[in-house]
Amino acid sequence: MSELTNEEKIKILSDIVAIKTVNDNEIEVAKYFKELFDKYDIDSHLDELSKTRANLIASIGSGKPVIGVSGHMDVVDEGNHNDWTHDPFTLTEDNGYLYGRGAADMKSGLAALAIALIEIKKSNSIKKGTIKFMATVGEEIEQAGSKQLYDKAYTKDLDALLIAEPSYPSLVYAHKGSMDFRITSKGKSAHSSIPFLGKNAITPLITFIDNINKEYEQLKETTKSNSLDYSNMIEGLEDRLPDNINKEDFKDAIESLVITNSVISGGNQVNSVPEYAIAEFNVRTIPEYNNEKVKELFEKYLKDANKNGADLSQEIYLDLDPVVTTGQNNLVNLGVKKAKEHFKYEKTFITSPTVAVTDASNLLRDKDESFPFLMFGPGEGPHQVDERVNKEIYLQFIDYYIDLLTSYTNEY
Repeated sequence: MSELTNEEKIKILSDIVAIKTVNDNEIEVAKYFKELFDKYDIDSHLDELSKTRANLIASIGSGKPVIGVSGHMDVVDEGNHNDWTHDPFTLTEDNGYLYGRGAADMKSGLAALAIALIEIKKSNSIKKGTIKFMATVGEEIEQAGSKQLYDKAYTKDLDALLIAEPSYPSLVYAHKGSMDFRITSKGKSAHSSIPFLGKNAITPLITFIDNINKEYEQLKETTKSNSLDYSNMIEGLEDRLPDNINKEDFKDAIESLVITNSVISGGNQVNSVPEYAIAEFNVRTIPEYNNEKVKELFEKYLKDANKNGADLSQEIYLDLDPVVTTGQNNLVNLGVKKAKEHFKYEKTFITSPTVAVTDASNLLRDKDESFPFLMFGPGEGPHQVDERVNKEIYLQFIDYYIDLLTSYTNEY
């Protein structure tokens, strides 16, 4: 018999959605779960990064196998409150869905894992092995929380890893890498009527951006990934594309290297030569054109620009390698089997890599391609206005995690 009622399970999600963790303040969610785990005699502790940020680690059971379960506590900015149908930090039920920032990405998955841990502990249904719960900070920007967990060896004893990012009905076993570059251009200010007395910082930066974009146009035609087989994902999504989306462009973005110039700024006022400008890029890498090759590409055009009189420098503030596993292991096989048993309304479950990036980039460092990794969780519309999770599916995921985790630890 379940220890918690459905109302209590939804209340837990409601409580953590109400805690504003927009790229900070995760310590309050960590403390909330610690107090909850204390009530059920589950050992847990905070792993602080700062006064406002802390991972939470908890575990039940003992010995091998050790399966890690993980989710992040931060959320992205909610944007304009007025664009939301309901207050983004008040979990609101409407027509079978629960709305709120983080309802999909990924407080519903995190809550479902925490509740599953409680239910397994109370029922004493784990006969051997260990379930290690890891709630992380900063996944949406720099992944500082998962990096600290790796650096402190919390992941060293893992035999398998489950991350509850929103992916239903796709069961994910691999994903691209991600890099963030900040390119800074320095010039010299002067009055715009006598620009020759200054040095325009914007001009060489535009040239640099143009060079990267031209190179990318060639690369995206020649960097299809053979290591990450996205055929299932493409087949599952193609029929849902809007009519105005070119399917070949869609396939290129899914299967290939992706370079996006997402930020550019420079200058202070219109009648002054700008002395400072910046551009930022996000790059989604694949094993065939990995992070090191991207660094070489950016370095090449930085050197070219500086040889021609520019003063460009770069900062790489995110550098996460692709996560590549084969998906041919007992965790993925069991995950698919249990999904078919628990989610009665879904006829087809897709096993595939994803274009999203997760904490697995840090948590699975030093693990090989045979390592059992699975990403599977509830939620719709991550990062969007009116982000939501289907109420029934959220509750079903709790039962799914209980069954999957107890079966995995007891059988393998």
